[in-house]
Amino acid sequence: MTTLLIAVGSFFGFIIAYNTYGRWLSRKIFELDPDREVPSIELRDDRDYVPTNKSIVFGHHFTSIAGTGPIVGPAIAILWGWVPALLWVLFGSVLIGAVHDFGALFVSLRNRGQTIGDVAGRLIRSRVRFLFLTILLFALWIVLAIFGLVIANVFKMFPASILPVFLQIPIAVAIGMWLHRRGANLLIPSLIALATMYATVWLGAGCPGISGGGGAVGEWVRGVNETLASWSIGTWTAVLLAYCFVASVLPVWTLLQPRDYINSLQLVSSLALVMIGLIVAGFVGIKGQPLEMVAPAVNWAPQGAPPIFPFLFITIACGAISGFHCLVSSGTTSKQLKCESDAQFVAYGSMLTEGFLAVIVILAVGSGIGYGWSQYSETGTALWSTIYADWASASPLGVKVGAFVAGSANFLVAIGINPAMAEAIMAVLVASFAGTTLDTATRLQRYVVQELGRAVHDNVPPLRPVARPFMNMYVATGFAVVTAFILAAVPYGDDPWAWSSVGKGAMALWPMFGATNQLLGGLAFLVICFWLWRRRKPLWFAAIPAVFMLVMPAWAMISQLPGWWESGQYVLVFVAIVTVLLEIWMVIEAVLVWPKVRGVLEEALPPLDRKAATAEGGRSC
Repeated sequence: MTTLLIAVGSFFGFIIAYNTYGRWLSRKIFELDPDREVPSIELRDDRDYVPTNKSIVFGHHFTSIAGTGPIVGPAIAILWGWVPALLWVLFGSVLIGAVHDFGALFVSLRNRGQTIGDVAGRLIRSRVRFLFLTILLFALWIVLAIFGLVIANVFKMFPASILPVFLQIPIAVAIGMWLHRRGANLLIPSLIALATMYATVWLGAGCPGISGGGGAVGEWVRGVNETLASWSIGTWTAVLLAYCFVASVLPVWTLLQPRDYINSLQLVSSLALVMIGLIVAGFVGIKGQPLEMVAPAVNWAPQGAPPIFPFLFITIACGAISGFHCLVSSGTTSKQLKCESDAQFVAYGSMLTEGFLAVIVILAVGSGIGYGWSQYSETGTALWSTIYADWASASPLGVKVGAFVAGSANFLVAIGINPAMAEAIMAVLVASFAGTTLDTATRLQRYVVQELGRAVHDNVPPLRPVARPFMNMYVATGFAVVTAFILAAVPYGDDPWAWSSVGKGAMALWPMFGATNQLLGGLAFLVICFWLWRRRKPLWFAAIPAVFMLVMPAWAMISQLPGWWESGQYVLVFVAIVTVLLEIWMVIEAVLVWPKVRGVLEEALPPLDRKAATAEGGRSC
């Protein structure tokens, strides 16, 4: 019953937070103006700047920020106990993560959709722009390189997820064309897309529920799944990055928006099914056994684990606070909102939804996993003790993802869903999250490369011939994809230089990605604080999280330096030191400027050379 109470209490707690704290930020601090012209209308180009219905933008934003972060992080952080993990998710998402996402989106909206890195240069100092963009470039490189590995591992563990994930692409294109050309109401396309997508999940699972294993169709699907699952990680990395190149240069309404939207429908409906399963299991149990937590409430010192402070706060990023979110808020979402007053629903609401997903993950691996996983014979606390024996056994990607899929699938089984179908539904959820993050990250990296190209072109005259090509959309995207593949292709550990090893290279830098990602959150808060300070607005609600998110990641990186040095991981040592030095440099720049700019507005953006055509419906919200 504890599990059910946590789920229900968290759900209503997030709703209350949205309608109280979120509304206060919206009305009293940011003062959202529904009549103010937004970037999607002011700069409309029907490629990146496209005024869009808030439900579709919510779908894009939610699926892009979520990825596998709110799954992987809580699934390992629960090793310290489900209570610390739950408390960080609840309070972190409401008071820090949602404020971060909302603030980054709002500041970008008020600056013609510029990314947070560009805005930093105007609000603080021009040098900060270059420093911030450099950190963004590095962080996105790792995201692009590692998420191919994440998706490939999901496909290998759960082959039933492969066909549904790829069939989403033509479904998304069809829905995108329908909505763009006809301007149809969302209800009918949404219902059709949702039904079609669940049909593809059933097909990918081999048509469970039909006698004879689905007949010839089921046999053919299983054969296709096995063939595709046998592809090497290098092959999957190349295929996925090639797809990302195409997705990044296409207009957002053709693929990015509709795919993210229909994914969000499937993901939210899957979470709803899990919630229903939790309620049923709370009263009648699972497989004849009562629902109970098998994870410990608190475990201050798990074997082999780093200390809970500061590592809990960088292990759980998405679901509480993630610096990557500021890139989505200011990179793609701010260019699609058609009304400023939609910002609370899209940014604050998406982050709370992600927080609820993280709660479900904690419950799935802390409770649902106790009722069996096909790879293990144990159940109950014995299974927990096997999977979470120590930090090393819980750390592998497959264990974390598998624990969530198996645990949440058990909740679906509680309401009578076929076990194979239940596992397929949750595996597709994980792979879809990772896929939407991957293609959004590619578009964001394109923006960062283009902005760096413009920064060098405008400020370093001798390098203008070199910088000019990177201002081009196709060159910038190609650079993002090729460099990510090169990073992924570098052998990891003792792996040889071979195609079978390609795709794992980013793992060399993965140990410090959590800290780097969280550092971005602290730097984004710094930019938000400067926007508020220049306008004499209250800023305690952003300043406290800013200090917290600047200290914790730096503490985590510095504390790991001795261990990395002793183990010969000199690349990690070098990158960590450079990152910390960049952070210190940016903070010093901010401290020097801070006392001089209170009540002093930043320099206005230059007038536009042209006014984009006003979207249909104008400023109507």
